[in-house]
Amino acid sequence: MLSPERIKSLCESSRPKLELMRAALRAHGSALVAFSGGVDSTFVLKVAVEELGDRALALTALSASVAPEEADEARELATRLGARHVVLGSNELANPQYAANPTNRCYFCKTELYDICEAQRKSLGLAVVLDGFNADDFKDHRPGHKAAQEHQVVSPLAQAGLTKEEIRAWSQSLGLPTWDKPQMACLASRIPYGTAVTRDRLLQVAAAESELRKLGFRQFRVRYHQDVARLEVAAEEYERFLAADVRQKINTAFLALGFKFVALDLEPFRSGRMNDAAGVARPGGTGKPEGFSLPVVS
Repeated sequence: MLSPERIKSLCESSRPKLELMRAALRAHGSALVAFSGGVDSTFVLKVAVEELGDRALALTALSASVAPEEADEARELATRLGARHVVLGSNELANPQYAANPTNRCYFCKTELYDICEAQRKSLGLAVVLDGFNADDFKDHRPGHKAAQEHQVVSPLAQAGLTKEEIRAWSQSLGLPTWDKPQMACLASRIPYGTAVTRDRLLQVAAAESELRKLGFRQFRVRYHQDVARLEVAAEEYERFLAADVRQKINTAFLALGFKFVALDLEPFRSGRMNDAAGVARPGGTGKPEGFSLPVVS
């Protein structure tokens, strides 16, 4: 978690980036924000509402790959920010290319999302679709960004050069409850590449993770391996997990959900482990696509 001193330093050093982002949003005149309720899209929506007022619209697409808690939180956040908010259904599971769970699964999911966003944008006469892709995301395996580029989605955070740490710092400064929210990803990311994504498996994982949240865990993943639920827990939460009564509650709940075995991974949670296991290479350097340049700010 960022210290108050670190937050202050990050905000001071990145203020020109934020002003650059604000100016870019004002220049668009209106926008539809692809809004998941995560750290990045919440920050984008907050700034968009401040700069564009009711000419900014949040759109949340819901499917079985979205945890119920995330859907509820997105609604609450949009209301808290005073944003116009549309919630629509998404059916990426109907796409066999998505359901097959290849290493570029996110491309097919985001294609479905941005098709929905673009249809709404045109219907409402808004200028652009915005996403929460940030400057750090260029360094990771992000096949969904290709779909964004194909749909001409604008990434204001990346264009301004704002990093994840800077976004968290500004989110705290602006009073957003998401500033220290743990990293999130769609539930399909819990299923190893090559193992089919089905509604039943997503619901099973969602229910298992809900049980962990009820017990007070914040940063974790329930990885699906057929009969086995493999838990990845943040290092700072190991002590709580190892309490006998907590382990018993988890084991009982997971067995009731259909898992036959429950295992704790000896490596603490870290983002990208499923990619590493599948041998998916991350971009070297900045990972910026050709022709994309981050602004120089001082």
